[in-house]
Amino acid sequence: MQLHLKFVETAKKMGKKTAVIDTATQKTYNYNLMLIASLILKNRFDRIEGKYLGIMLPTSAGCHLGVLATLMSGKIPVMINYSTGAIENSIYAQEKCGFESIITSKKLLLKLNLEPLETMIYIEDILESVSKIDKLAAAIQSKLPYPLLKNHIHKGDDEDTCVILFTSGSEKDPKAVQLTHANITHNISVLPDWMGMHDDEIFGGTLPLFHVFGLTATFWLPLLMGSTVVTFANPLDYKLIVEKIKEHKITVMIGTPTFFAGYLKRSEKGDFDSVRFAVTGADKLNDKLRLTYLEEHGLQVMEGYGATETSPVISLNSFTDYRPGSIGKPVPGVEVKIIDPKTDKELAAGETGKVMVRGAMVMKGYLGDVEETMLHIRNGWYDTGDMGMVDKDGFLWHKGRLKRFVKVGGEMVSLVRTEELLTALLPEGVYCCVVDVPNPLKGADVVAAVATGDFDQKHVLHELKKQLPAIAVPKEFYVIADIPLMGSGKVNFREVENICRQMQKKNK
Repeated sequence: MQLHLKFVETAKKMGKKTAVIDTATQKTYNYNLMLIASLILKNRFDRIEGKYLGIMLPTSAGCHLGVLATLMSGKIPVMINYSTGAIENSIYAQEKCGFESIITSKKLLLKLNLEPLETMIYIEDILESVSKIDKLAAAIQSKLPYPLLKNHIHKGDDEDTCVILFTSGSEKDPKAVQLTHANITHNISVLPDWMGMHDDEIFGGTLPLFHVFGLTATFWLPLLMGSTVVTFANPLDYKLIVEKIKEHKITVMIGTPTFFAGYLKRSEKGDFDSVRFAVTGADKLNDKLRLTYLEEHGLQVMEGYGATETSPVISLNSFTDYRPGSIGKPVPGVEVKIIDPKTDKELAAGETGKVMVRGAMVMKGYLGDVEETMLHIRNGWYDTGDMGMVDKDGFLWHKGRLKRFVKVGGEMVSLVRTEELLTALLPEGVYCCVVDVPNPLKGADVVAAVATGDFDQKHVLHELKKQLPAIAVPKEFYVIADIPLMGSGKVNFREVENICRQMQKKNK
């Protein structure tokens, strides 16, 4: 069954139960109201031409309704990243997918201080134009028995594309990922049992829906489970998020390590007492952060692993299967194998190589890019581009992006390994990122970008030299007060490299 039809079925069943608490508008929507509102928007979106419809809205009830209504009208939502280069990303998406109309918000553009494109349609204008007759008609329609109501909504195949998401662009230009209803359904169907979640969970919706982690884990998962989600328009508003976790007794916190670090800084003992599940992914969870949550709040942060192309979850630690430092065991329906990056030979347990995955969650392909699709999906196996190892007990260990290994003086160096050790040595709250810069003699030098220079560099370097070969120790520390991040909270490595290279030139 397609996702929007599953939502209709869930909404009919849950009725007056709270579906969304929108902290930006301070409004609460039950499942009945979400169904009625999505039907109203669906009738408006029917009038918009084209197969695709851009959605550029912050995490909110409005964004949720926009995605639901787009699918109900038979269109495919194209989720646009507004956190970095909103207008450029909008134009890029339009050109890549061949569409015009983008649903956005006046408040968002005003906050970002941006001039709108002519093809943008404001959600505020749509809502203001809704008449009492429109509302009454949708309310009556929503009361129809499900078998009749679904005849008024677009129906298709589970293998149809249900969303276009763009890869982060942290390493090169974003690719348009086509995920199907069946892809996301795989994650939705296995995660509740894997984690032991129930429909009475209250999710914290902090992640943007243009990121697959947010779209699946804090939008589709709670709404199709019949749970409640508390939405936050700004994932960096740590103080507000911590306050609302306590106020609404949120039981499920999902985010990147960067966001978890932010919550920690603004929290006091007892703020996370309601939280049963703390799940992180998209970037490596360092031991310092994990142990601090455990020691100060008694909260075990579960680390998982995934990709935009896999809807996203590949593996995840759980209460019954947990190994600190690992990224968990593959979830049901997912196969993982480790291959030699040079020979493609499958490696044994304990050996490090390239991570390949197979399962129903693997994307349909990159829109308009057959070559890239064929490079990444071979014989049903998706090439993650990550290096990893599966231990003898079946736990997957992430060893970094293949592209985050750099050749220094003919030897391969893991930037991730240097980053992990450096993080452990830096003072609490000092953020770092390890990248490489050109060296005409050795090919490259390892350098570190740090958020502040207020630490003992000599001591840090001395300790690193005890644990790393000389070629893996940072040759320079570049202070970047605001280390560039993607909207998901991941480091924008490409931008950090550019800044470090510019600083390198100035220092010569």
